[in-house]
Formats: sequence, C-alpha cells, structure tokens
Amino acid sequence: MSFSGTYRLAISFRQTWVATRTEANMSVRTADFFHGYAGGFNAIYGNDNTPFNTIINKAFRGAMRDRFERAVDGCRPATGRTILDVGCGPGHYGVALAQAGAKEIVGLDFAPGMLATAKRNAEAAGVLDRCSFIEGDFLKTPFDRSFDYAILTGFMDYMADPVAVVKKAASLVTQRAFFSFPTSEGLLAWQRKLRYKTRCDLYLYSESQVHDIMRQTGMEFLVRPIGRDYFVTLYAR
Repeated sequence: MSFSGTYRLAISFRQTWVATRTEANMSVRTADFFHGYAGGFNAIYGNDNTPFNTIINKAFRGAMRDRFERAVDGCRPATGRTILDVGCGPGHYGVALAQAGAKEIVGLDFAPGMLATAKRNAEAAGVLDRCSFIEGDFLKTPFDRSFDYAILTGFMDYMADPVAVVKKAASLVTQRAFFSFPTSEGLLAWQRKLRYKTRCDLYLYSESQVHDIMRQTGMEFLVRPIGRDYFVTLYAR
C-alpha cells in the first residue's frame, strides 16, 4: 500500500475510534445522570401530591403524563401481550400494563438506579413475576425474539442515532411501537437545552425531522404533537 493510502487508512481509523469513544462517553454520562436522578424521576409518576409536586407536574410534566397514557392505552387490551419497555426508567409503564393483564414485560435501561426503582415498584404492585429488568444499551443488546409492543417514550431525547433506534424497534415488534420525540420549538425546549448542558447530551427535533426518521422504517406511522413532544405510533401491520 502506498504512503498516501496508509495515511488515509490511519485517518479513517482514528476518526472511527474517536467517534466510538465519544459515543461511549456520551452514553456513560447519560447513564450516570439518570442513575442519580432515579428517585426524582420516579416521583413524577407517583402519588406524592404535595403542593410543590402538584405545581411542578402540572406546569412542566403534562406531556409526560400524556405520553404515558397514550402508550399504555395503545397497548390495550394488554391481556396476554408481551411488551418491551426501552428506557424503562422506574418501570411505571410496565407495571401499569402488567396490572392490565400483560403476560410479560421486559424493561431495559442503562441506569442501575432506575432498574432498582423499577423492581421495587413492580414488587410493590404485585407484578414482579411478570416483569424482568435488564441493564444495557438498546442498540447493543441482542434480542432473539419479538414482542407485541415496544415503548420508547422519553428515550429518543438522549439517542445520538435515532434512525438506528427506530429501525431496531421496528424489527422487534409484531403489532405497534410507540415513541416520543422532544420538540425543538418553544420556550420549554430552550429551557431544557440550558438545564441539560451540565447533565447529559440532549437531542431535540422538528416535526419534519421526526417524519424523516420514521420513514426510514418503511412502515406506516402517525405523528401527533402533544405539548413538548411528538408522540409517534409505528404500525408493524
């Protein structure tokens, strides 16, 4: 090989190595943030109706409740169904669906603190026998099976490669998959950018970007604006 060829190969290898290392560092940073945030995040869906929590939840978390209800309702009737909850956090989606009769819930998250909270919530609800929780990176975790439904809400906010994520999710479901994409427009988007600068990497989307990403699956989908998010239903059949 010529010197110029060797040089180009070396540059290409370094660029790939740097990109991989940067992506790994970003994932670790995000996992570390959510590991420490598990308790606070759990409270968003909880029943601790203090005046402070009521104000915060109404003012800033309405879309989170909305996407929760839409995703859970989209999996109904849940009886006998299998559901993959990606970025499961404290497990509230899975617990609600197990209580609604789902046969099996598999929750995946890369934050150990979130998984510990999810297990406690499932146990307290009496559905731990139908819930399993896995620590891992969705794109790197192998699955040798399919699921009726997949839920990826509050997850695309932190994914550097959204196309790879939606394609993998599409390959795993036999019915539908549900996603939320945070909007890049409005005051709340600007506030989130400022807040997350010191927390972890954050990705925001325009509606046209969401459509472009979802088209990569080759499947039918529906995009609905819901406050700070776009809620997407992907139809596998």
